[in-house]
Amino acid sequence: YVPPQVRKAQETLDDKKREELGRLKKMVNGLINRLSEPNLSSISGQMEDLYMANSRKDMNETLTDILMNACVTAVAMPSRLMMEHVLLVSILHHNVGIEVGAHFLEAVVKKFDELCKSDAEGKECENLLALIAHLYNFHVVHSLLIFDILKKLVSTFTEKEIELILFLLKNVGFSLRKDDALALKELITEAQKKANTAEKKLQDQTRVRFMLETMLALRNNDMRKIPGYDPEPVEKLRKLQRTLVHSSSSGKETQLRVSLESLLSADRVGRWWIVGSSWSGAPMINDTNSKTQQKLHVGKVSSKIMELARKQRMNTDIRRSIFCVLMTSEDFLDAFEKLLK
Repeated sequence: YVPPQVRKAQETLDDKKREELGRLKKMVNGLINRLSEPNLSSISGQMEDLYMANSRKDMNETLTDILMNACVTAVAMPSRLMMEHVLLVSILHHNVGIEVGAHFLEAVVKKFDELCKSDAEGKECENLLALIAHLYNFHVVHSLLIFDILKKLVSTFTEKEIELILFLLKNVGFSLRKDDALALKELITEAQKKANTAEKKLQDQTRVRFMLETMLALRNNDMRKIPGYDPEPVEKLRKLQRTLVHSSSSGKETQLRVSLESLLSADRVGRWWIVGSSWSGAPMINDTNSKTQQKLHVGKVSSKIMELARKQRMNTDIRRSIFCVLMTSEDFLDAFEKLLK
């Protein structure tokens, strides 16, 4: 058996496959280029058909590449355009399957992390952050991820980070307050502490003061204090989303409740938030752990039971241990206790 990860590395794309992918890319690109609010319904329908006709993996990769190229540019993207692109992802996420949103989210978060570490001058970070914010607005991802990103930005607290915090709070601040007021309050307190200690180092004091004022306006639920805050476009598109999502739920239960750390280490520890993807070929536990786990009950049980286990083809230590526990337990409670141990 060759696992998909290895298989992917082994297979060099033959001409036929490359041609198919090129054709698929053209079709998806054509749809994305025509995307606007009035024709969102027909385009999302055509996208769903493409998902039915092609492999999910190819579609996810193609769609993610095209959206990233369209939305992550060195100049700031119009927020309206961003919202429409993310709304399309959201509709596919609810109608086709959660791996659509999960794949896109992972690509966006990894790119954002990479660009935050480098000192890129352009507006790519803001654009990526806008994508994450709208994924949250349209119920693809849970507020947990937004709070993780905010905490990370507050802990670094340079001028670039302050810009990003302001940008994110302006986009989703009031939704965060509705979802988890306590976490927002803790974040504001943390930011105030940071601002007090970092005040001497930062040249641009007005930016910090403005950020703190914005945070206080959020805490007091005062929308007028935030300049340029307009919830209208998001609300309008949410209504449209409700009409286009097939299932009756508008998707609170399909939200991906995944943390920043999980997304960044997905290649190493697997993607537990997608069914069946919790292990992708990389060793999840280091060797020392697996060795200690394998020494469970062997030696404590009689050779007769071990012989039975061998006859039943229990071929690994962990299987033998479970078999021995089940065979030697007095009742179900005893078995339960021993299995837990």
